[in-house]
Amino acid sequence: MKSHLKNTLKIMSVIGTRPEAIKLAPVIKELGRYSDTLKSVVTVTAQHRQMLDSVLKAFSIQPDYDLNLMANNQRLSDITGKILKNIETVYEKEQPDLVLIQGDTTTVFAAALAAYYQHIPVGHVEAGLRSRNKYHPFPEEINRCLTSVIAHLHFAPTREAKNNLLNEGVDEGLICVTGNTVIDALLDIAQHDFTFENDSLNTLKGKMVLITAHRRESFGRPLMDICTAIMTLAKKYTDVTFVYPIHPNPNVKNVVYPKLEHTANIFLVQPLEYGPFVHLMKRASIILTDSGGIQEEAPSLQKPVLILREVTERTEAVMAGCAKLVGTDPETIIKETSRLLDDPKEYLRMARTVNPFGDGCAARRIVNFIKNKFIQNKDPLDALECVKGGLP
Repeated sequence: MKSHLKNTLKIMSVIGTRPEAIKLAPVIKELGRYSDTLKSVVTVTAQHRQMLDSVLKAFSIQPDYDLNLMANNQRLSDITGKILKNIETVYEKEQPDLVLIQGDTTTVFAAALAAYYQHIPVGHVEAGLRSRNKYHPFPEEINRCLTSVIAHLHFAPTREAKNNLLNEGVDEGLICVTGNTVIDALLDIAQHDFTFENDSLNTLKGKMVLITAHRRESFGRPLMDICTAIMTLAKKYTDVTFVYPIHPNPNVKNVVYPKLEHTANIFLVQPLEYGPFVHLMKRASIILTDSGGIQEEAPSLQKPVLILREVTERTEAVMAGCAKLVGTDPETIIKETSRLLDDPKEYLRMARTVNPFGDGCAARRIVNFIKNKFIQNKDPLDALECVKGGLP
């Protein structure tokens, strides 16, 4: 890491997917408040093109560089190689003082590795999450573990994430517990009302179960089992609406549509932009998901979450009681969803749990930590006190 202090600092945020854009948007906005000392540059790899662009628009983010690397059915090795090759040129041109990445996608790992090759420090937002199973989630678990080895600054969303990093030998002075930036984004967007383009969603009545399932490890039999459970629940609870925004990946839509599209109280809809999706979460009674971000967001909206995965790296939600691991076994999904639909006490117990993932001030903590580390020459641990109160 460059040891000399600077009056101005160039920070390049690298974004590949929709969740990364959502979670880095508050940080990019916060960096903009200090444009006299912090120059913000945004690069997108467009690992997910269509779903990324809508989020950039929602948060008024205009990328300085767009690598436009999206291609159908490309292999992980293809994505990694293309990012390494193309982002190297951007780094050489801009010479950033810090590369900022978020999460655990292939973009995150490749951008970090390319920065390491050029001796550019890396700041990792949402550092320290661990499932301790290298194939669940795949390839995210290995991506984030390797990124932690490369990163210089580690922005851990919770104290448990910090402890994971400490156990791996990361210097405590390079870790900042911030809360999760997705809560910053959520609380911003949730203030606004949205009208759905799909008018059937505007007229929904009664209880509604929201489903999202699209992770790579859900492809094949697990996703078919999830669909079986949804079909059974829809037939059992004919007065409940089941809404499933379908990811455009053929491994998802080619399974879900044939299984579920002909059931009256199941609504299969196109992917929603972030604002309308938050509005849909607010409208839901229960959320069934394999998404990591939704596990973090839903508790702030007081929505019980059933996690359609065998393991989760966000164990804080499970321990707090606002989320429950149900896997992809149809009987378990049906049992736990039925419990929440039938038992008001169980529903309220999960819905009223305090969100363990933050208070909406994560971006401010991250930027303060960076300023203290690079510009003000303070002990980086002091940055933990720059925002008083509410630290997770």
